[in-house]
Amino acid sequence: MTPQNQGIAGVVLAQTVLGTLGLCVLQADASPLSVAFYRCLIAALGLGIYAALRGDLVGLLRLPGRVLLLAILSGFLMVGNWVLFFEAIRRSGISVATIVFHVQPFLMVLVSALLFRERLRAVTFLWFGLALIGLAFATGITDLSGMAGGGSAIDGIGIAAAVAAAFLYALVTIIAKRLPRSGGLQLTLIQCLCGSVVLAPWLSLTPEDVTGEQWKWFATIGLVHTGAVYIMLYNALPKLPIAVAAVLLFLYPVSAIIVDAAWFRHPISLMQVAGFFCVLLASLGTTLEWGGRKSC
Repeated sequence: MTPQNQGIAGVVLAQTVLGTLGLCVLQADASPLSVAFYRCLIAALGLGIYAALRGDLVGLLRLPGRVLLLAILSGFLMVGNWVLFFEAIRRSGISVATIVFHVQPFLMVLVSALLFRERLRAVTFLWFGLALIGLAFATGITDLSGMAGGGSAIDGIGIAAAVAAAFLYALVTIIAKRLPRSGGLQLTLIQCLCGSVVLAPWLSLTPEDVTGEQWKWFATIGLVHTGAVYIMLYNALPKLPIAVAAVLLFLYPVSAIIVDAAWFRHPISLMQVAGFFCVLLASLGTTLEWGGRKSC
């Protein structure tokens, strides 16, 4: 098998597994803060053992001060992203939360333009407009008949949480691009350690109160959806052209939507499907810089 085929297989497997994250979060039946804490704690233990076996812990201790500070900052942001995303899943459902979360490529472009004065292309605004239309379809905002009753406020909070999570993840991505490319495992380990420390004081579900069933779901989220998935992605993505990687990364929301429909009997409507494809097309257009010349 060629390196590129190995990369494709790794990303496909990782993104498909990641699509079951929402299921595990809901089945754990705990607050977003608790789920995020145990995800960080268990993932940190698993990744720490993996890094020790590979001899990477020594490199962690030798990181330059600036790199370590940026990694810690990304850890705080990643923790906030996880908590908000889990809250979005709890309120809006797996499908809607996952689709809305995938506006992060646009947020990353806009934040980069503001922070680093990067030039935006005129076509970027067209892609952004298409993404907004897609979100309107995917979230059901355009379905006026469903606005009656008290459900819309809860959905609004969930959608806002997903957008906020996407914003924080965009900041994490921007920071990661300015860190050494070989430090993916170390970065994730630092993020999980930060999460364990930051969330511990706010923990309402102590280890003594966690049921055996909850430990199973927490362990799956920490070891599989964080440890194993991140390791697979760090090994696979460098082997792929950016265009191939950008397309394959959208297997995550596809997998999440299928899981939501199959497990919770929440079939996605045709309007939501149309919205998802609008977001997908706009995200690929932004990521791969389709069309037009740069403008101020």
